[in-house]
Amino acid sequence: MSRAESLTEGRAAYLRRAWNTAYARLAAADAEAALEGDDLEHLGMAAHLSGRDEASEDALARAHQTFLTQGDTLRAARCAIWLIFELHGRGEMARSSGWAARAERLLAARPECVERGYLLVPSAIKAIMQGDFGKGRDIFAQAVAIGERFGDRDLVNLAQQGRARAMIRLGTVDEGVALMDEVMVAVTSGELSPIIVGTIYCSVVEACFELFDMRRVQEWTEALGHWCEAQPDLVAYRGECLVRRAEIKLLRGLWPDAEDEARHACDQLTQPTRRGPAGAAYYQLAEVHRLRGEFAKAEEAYRLATDAGRSPHPGMALLRLAQGRGDDATAAICRVLDEARDRRARSRLLGPAVEILLEGGLKAEARRAAEELQTIASVLGTPYIRAIAARAMGAVLMAEGDSKAALSELRSACEHLHEIEAPYEAARVNVLLGLACRQMGDGDSGRLELEAARRVFRQLGASPDLAAVDGLLAAPVPRRSDSLTSREIEVLRLVASGRTNRAIAGELRISEKTVARHLSNIFTKLDLPSRAAATAYAFQHRIV
Repeated sequence: MSRAESLTEGRAAYLRRAWNTAYARLAAADAEAALEGDDLEHLGMAAHLSGRDEASEDALARAHQTFLTQGDTLRAARCAIWLIFELHGRGEMARSSGWAARAERLLAARPECVERGYLLVPSAIKAIMQGDFGKGRDIFAQAVAIGERFGDRDLVNLAQQGRARAMIRLGTVDEGVALMDEVMVAVTSGELSPIIVGTIYCSVVEACFELFDMRRVQEWTEALGHWCEAQPDLVAYRGECLVRRAEIKLLRGLWPDAEDEARHACDQLTQPTRRGPAGAAYYQLAEVHRLRGEFAKAEEAYRLATDAGRSPHPGMALLRLAQGRGDDATAAICRVLDEARDRRARSRLLGPAVEILLEGGLKAEARRAAEELQTIASVLGTPYIRAIAARAMGAVLMAEGDSKAALSELRSACEHLHEIEAPYEAARVNVLLGLACRQMGDGDSGRLELEAARRVFRQLGASPDLAAVDGLLAAPVPRRSDSLTSREIEVLRLVASGRTNRAIAGELRISEKTVARHLSNIFTKLDLPSRAAATAYAFQHRIV
């Protein structure tokens, strides 16, 4: 094939989004004689979209130099801007900053150009990463205005989605989500270029995850999947799509599919390794293994996630709890919570933290975590975060002995989880509902709730949860021990230890008459006939 034929086929393949063919033909033509700036830019784009990061960087850098030689500073600056985005996405911040400085210098004499709008995008992202959401929003708004002035749809929509995310971080959630939905109209209608489409898809899906808006996550992840499938050569964005699909399938109870998606994502994102997304893929794989009770596999996947730059928590802390290493779980979750400052990070940690803290007997700390989670849920307002917050508060109320209030929270959690079709999470709430019913003396309802949870755990293959609920179903139904006061529980413990009323009175520094009154109340509340029966009850229900 002649060089002219390679060029013709490469250009045509680029237009029909056959990225491998476009790269191969343009690279073949370039090997015979150096390409001109336009073709070099297309070579760099095709390399990026087909997963050839180093080749993409090389081609775009050469295109930059070619345009400089020709005196076309705007095109040279545009290539520098693409390099800024690519290097930033790979986590190479110093080199990205270097290209940003070069682009800024090139544009110093051109205050009125669309490239200035693109150059504002990294600055806005930096402001948001530093926690200055208002500044980020305003810079994105400037970029939108420049894009509109020059009629550049790519810039307008890229900046609008960034502005929407900043608005969400500032607490104007409804307005930010509405703006994101508007941007997605342009994305799904084919108005934008491939790199901008992929970038916006991934960003919007991430924003929906931060909001715990699982319905939008599913909708946009499916749309991203269809977009990827329409371009078989596409590698960029495909791995991130698979990670999100794994998360959705895990939530929906499709665990074999979730494992497949996570494994595919690991393969896509480790050749070459992309640290952030690869860590997320390994974390999802670890979560599947943990929930199935495959603890050794889970631990290895959490290790790989850590190696790829993703924190293994809260999953690793929950794994330690399931392994019976409660102290390690508590230490880990308290540390990561202490380090997490922003709402996004804390919202994913607080639910597991409540579970771990309650297991460790830290009821006051668990309540504070549950209350913070409820505050976040009231701001975000999406069904999933409301469900997680209600479940956490229900568990705290049960630990505090207020079963009636706990039932209200848990019923609310169950409704939200059924609404978004999250069977595993709903089954976990069924377990708590069963225990709350038992605490209130309603053993029949308690068994029904536990049996409902058991059916789901068996179907999903959730071995640890299945074993736990089997144990609960086999245990005798407790009476209304939640109605005992803290002093009555102290007296019951001492009775079970064999102490006399006089010894109990001396230890608690109360009169024997008061001890006798407490003991009478215990017999009445628990429907027990004798001191021996009270002792048996205390041991049977782990009060001692």
